[in-house]
Amino acid sequence: MSSSTTSRTTIQDPVPSDAAKGLLPWLVAVAFFMESLDTTILNTAVPAISEALSVTPLSMKAVLASYTLSLAVFIPISGWMADKFGTRRVFAFAIGLFTLGSFLCGISTSIHLLVAFRVVQGMGGAMMVPVGRLTLVRTFPKSDLIRIMSFVSIPALIAPMLGPVAGGFIVDYFHWRVIFFLNIPIGIIGLILVYMHLPNYCEADTPPLDIVGLILFGSGIALLSYVLEVFGEHALSSREIVSLLALSIALLIGYWLHARVLKFPLLRLNLFAIRTFRASVNGSFFTRLGIGGVPFLLPLLYQTGLGFTPIQSGLLIMPQALGAMSIKAVIRRLLALIGYRGVLVSNTILIGILLMVFSTIGLHTPVWFILVLAYFYGGFTSLQYTSMNTLVYADMDEPDTSSASTIASTMQQMSISFGVAAAGLTTAFFVPSGASRVPQEMIHGIHLAFRTLGGLTILSTIVFASLKSGDGDAVSQQKIMRQHHPDG
Repeated sequence: MSSSTTSRTTIQDPVPSDAAKGLLPWLVAVAFFMESLDTTILNTAVPAISEALSVTPLSMKAVLASYTLSLAVFIPISGWMADKFGTRRVFAFAIGLFTLGSFLCGISTSIHLLVAFRVVQGMGGAMMVPVGRLTLVRTFPKSDLIRIMSFVSIPALIAPMLGPVAGGFIVDYFHWRVIFFLNIPIGIIGLILVYMHLPNYCEADTPPLDIVGLILFGSGIALLSYVLEVFGEHALSSREIVSLLALSIALLIGYWLHARVLKFPLLRLNLFAIRTFRASVNGSFFTRLGIGGVPFLLPLLYQTGLGFTPIQSGLLIMPQALGAMSIKAVIRRLLALIGYRGVLVSNTILIGILLMVFSTIGLHTPVWFILVLAYFYGGFTSLQYTSMNTLVYADMDEPDTSSASTIASTMQQMSISFGVAAAGLTTAFFVPSGASRVPQEMIHGIHLAFRTLGGLTILSTIVFASLKSGDGDAVSQQKIMRQHHPDG
């Protein structure tokens, strides 16, 4: 159980009705989709936007990085805000801020305004995911979390696949500003439904905000995310990269030392004493180092290596979404029969093997094989995400769920940046300079990158091996099944 040193009372107003409970996963899923889509949809629109704003495409890096930096800085404060002001108010504020930021981005007339408004958009997006997840955890019993989390995780898996295709389609047939205006009607509808149906959970005695911790951790994470964004490029010298990296690590160490002596730190690091929480968060981080690079590597393989168009490349990736949706119905039964330890260890190995199988795709690989491989990869990835996300709360006490959700979301954002950086590093290491002009050399380099990331993913099973056979039973209801089926 949690090692919480204080007992706080969660206030629930109003009590959610059955209809509200049925609608809640949809509201959170749409918010997850909006936040996840916005991280990728701009990529294919960079040339059009840079031309419209009269800047070089390289300058657009600030537009992409400002959003992820904003996410990294403001996610840590989301848990405290939800406890202080209530989940409904904060979630509605997050959607409203995200929608406002989208509108302002859409009417931007300069690169500087676009960067500033992307920060506003990121502030809203940073609070949507952890507060939405927290609302689900406090509304539904632990035995329903697998079903609920598997549902809301699907949009987050689909969005990165749709993003590049949707961005290219909008730029080709409409205008780049439509990319931002697309969020406005969705945001307005979501805002109305949130105020009507979302329960408002808050803490009766919320401790004061850890300002020093916010500065130390926020600036450390922001610098680290920035270094990962520019890693492998020539925008900064090696000395500058190392200096910023050292400064970010120093700030994060400073936060760790600060949090150890503070009674109410920004992030409750003592939660890592809980085995299931520690394994879930750390395992998620290391697993995503391999998985996180796939959205970067697959389009590179299909387009630069195999000569497919962006639309064809997107269609080859789409079966991942079908696989993710197909496995949703059996995730709970798998966890109940095998347990979290068995599922996470075996599934992580399978994902690592599938990453290595991607390294067999070449100029003569049948399209049907690529589609089948993408389908199974999407299914096993969905199983992995749902298992890791629900295990976070398996042994968590009610007062600690907000801090647990914040830490999990922060680590997830960091792992995404690390995953892309790891993919870029391995590809740059294995692909020789000028190889993009020789498809065969490009394919060979990407193949080696896939094998490396697959091996890294398999190694992450060491973290999940620390789990015990009964861990997560409160979520998977494995104990109940054992009582009814002692021989199974």
